[in-house]
Amino acid sequence: MAVPPYVKFARLFKTFYAHVTRMSWDALAGLVALHFLVAIVLMRQFETGEITEGIAFWYFYVTTATTVGYGDVTPKTEAGRLLTILWIMPGGIVLFTVGIAKFVQFISDRWRRRMRGEADYSYLTNHVVILGWQGRRTAKVVEEILGDVDAETREIVVCTTKEIENPLPDCVKFVRDNALNTTGLHHRAGLRGAAVIIALGHDDNDTLAAALAASAQNREAHVVAYFEQQAFADLLAAHCPHAEVMASLSMEMLVRAAQDPGSSRVQQDLLSVVGGQTQFSLKLPAHVPATTYGELLTQLKARHNATLIAVAEDVNGTGLTLNAPVAHRVGPGAVVYYIAATRIRADELQWLRAAEGVALAPARA
Repeated sequence: MAVPPYVKFARLFKTFYAHVTRMSWDALAGLVALHFLVAIVLMRQFETGEITEGIAFWYFYVTTATTVGYGDVTPKTEAGRLLTILWIMPGGIVLFTVGIAKFVQFISDRWRRRMRGEADYSYLTNHVVILGWQGRRTAKVVEEILGDVDAETREIVVCTTKEIENPLPDCVKFVRDNALNTTGLHHRAGLRGAAVIIALGHDDNDTLAAALAASAQNREAHVVAYFEQQAFADLLAAHCPHAEVMASLSMEMLVRAAQDPGSSRVQQDLLSVVGGQTQFSLKLPAHVPATTYGELLTQLKARHNATLIAVAEDVNGTGLTLNAPVAHRVGPGAVVYYIAATRIRADELQWLRAAEGVALAPARA
C-alpha cells in the first residue's frame, strides 16, 4: 500500500527535527545563520523597499520565527510571500523551538547534576564544607549553622558517598563521590578555599580518613571532627594538632544528669543557637589593652548581659582556663568564651580602651 505524501513529509520533518535537537549550540547557531542569510538574499531578489533593509528584515525574521507576526513589515510580491511560507516561517519556527527546547534541557541538566552531587563548586571561598551525611544529625548541624544569624554568612557544601540526591536543596550545595577522602570530591567541594571543614563521616574510620585528607589539602581552614570513640579522636589530634577534635560525651552527660538533675537541659541550651542563651567565642582584637579576667567578666555582664566562662590563648583552645581567677591576665589575641543571647562583635569592645583614657561606649540594651 502506497504511503501518502503528507505521511512521508511528516516522517521526514520528524527525522529532521530530531537531528536538529541533538545538535551542539555551535552547530545550531551556524544553522540559524545559514537560514537567515539564505532568507535575506532571496528576499532581496524578490522584494524592494523596507523589508530588504538589514534592521527591518531582521525584525521581520524574528517576529515571524517566534510566531508573533505584527504585520507592520511584510512581503508584497507573490515570490516574497512564497519564500516566507516555504522557507522563513517553517525553518524559523523549527530553529526557534529547538533553541528553546535546548535551553530548557540545559537548565534541567544543570539542576539534575546539582541534585545528584555532580556539580563543581571549586570556585567557592570562605565557605563551610561538611564531609559526611548522617541524616537528621547532619541536618541539625546545618540548622545550627544557619540559625547563628550573628555569625559570618557562608555557603555550605555537604559531601557524601551515599546514593542520594541533595537532601537540603534550599540550604546547601551538594557533592557526591565514592569516598570522603578523594581528591576529586575535595576539588569539587572547593575544599582548598574553605574556611571551616566539619568531618562527620558515616563511622569513625570514615571520619578519620576524611579529616586527615582534608587537613592535608587545606592547613589554613578550621577543621572540626566528631568521633564516637576517643581512640580515633586521639589519633587525629596526634597527626593534626591544629584540628579541633571531639569524642562522644554521652556517658559523661548521662552521669552528670544523674548527679545534677537538669544538667542535660543546660548543656543543650548552651550549645544551640536556635533560641535562648548560647555559648559563643570572641578573639580580642590586637589593639585592645590587656585586662584581667575579673574586670572583663564584670564589664561583659554590665554592658552586654554576657557571662564570661573561660579564656584561651588562641582559637584552637590552647591554654584554656575555665572560671579563671579574677587576677588572670587577658591580653590582645586571647579568645574568650561567654554565654549570651547574641554574639558580641569585636567593634563593640571600645570600652576595653577605657584604661587608656578613652571614653566608655554606652552599654548595649
